[in-house]
Amino acid sequence: MDKPIILSIDTSCDETSAAVTSGRLVLSNVISSQISIHQKYGGVYPALAKRAHQERIDYVVQKAIQNAKKNRFDAVAVTQGPGLAIALEVGIKKAKQISENPLAIRENHRLPLIAVNHLEGHIYSCLAQSVGGLPKREIIFPALCLVVSGGHTELVLMKNHGEYQLIGETLDDACGEALDKAAMILKLGYPGGPVIEKLASKGEALRSYILSQPLKDKKNLNFSYSGLKTQFLYLIQSLSQKEFSQNLQNLALSFQTACFEQITRKTSQAIRVYQPKMILCGGG
Repeated sequence: MDKPIILSIDTSCDETSAAVTSGRLVLSNVISSQISIHQKYGGVYPALAKRAHQERIDYVVQKAIQNAKKNRFDAVAVTQGPGLAIALEVGIKKAKQISENPLAIRENHRLPLIAVNHLEGHIYSCLAQSVGGLPKREIIFPALCLVVSGGHTELVLMKNHGEYQLIGETLDDACGEALDKAAMILKLGYPGGPVIEKLASKGEALRSYILSQPLKDKKNLNFSYSGLKTQFLYLIQSLSQKEFSQNLQNLALSFQTACFEQITRKTSQAIRVYQPKMILCGGG
């Protein structure tokens, strides 16, 4: 039996994306980033994100179709959320248009429209295969899923396909948002994650600053980054200009370590409590 060929669209935040898959095989994947648009704002500006999606969606989808060398599909999938509402509607509108036009495998057949939760997409990304058919893996249940992205930090217990239990989530800001804010405090620009990682790689652990961990003594599996951001801001304000300049790499290392230590600690705690047979990590 032939595997279904699906055209997928995502406009949940600041990237216009389209892909064509055959089963788990990724035949094409086209992404148009908006980083240069949002950099001067230090984060995603929703109205500009929507406009950029509108300007790029036709090209991105057409390019994905061309790269996959397919012109007939079994279904079209689109991110319905979570994400920026006015950005999501661009992808949804495009997917509906495609669903109603003659791109179906059978002539005069309306394409089924599949609404996708993009966090579920992060989880299932571990099953995606290159054109060579690798990697070959199956999810062993129960599986513990760690999802870390710009807007989400979650621990999910996956009991079976499509069966989820949210066991931990951020109470305020996501890890990615915290890294963006820290980069702004350090005057490093946007997005924060990559530039902080680059600086942190050159930092010295013995000269880094200790930041107290939120929720360290709590037995729940939730995350919190708001207090960590405030703590980091106060630390920077307490430094002289000379000390700040001389320790930029160590400051980046300190904040990154604090962010990731919380994730490591909560994930380890979840493993002890739920005894999963597999751990899946996804995000972006």
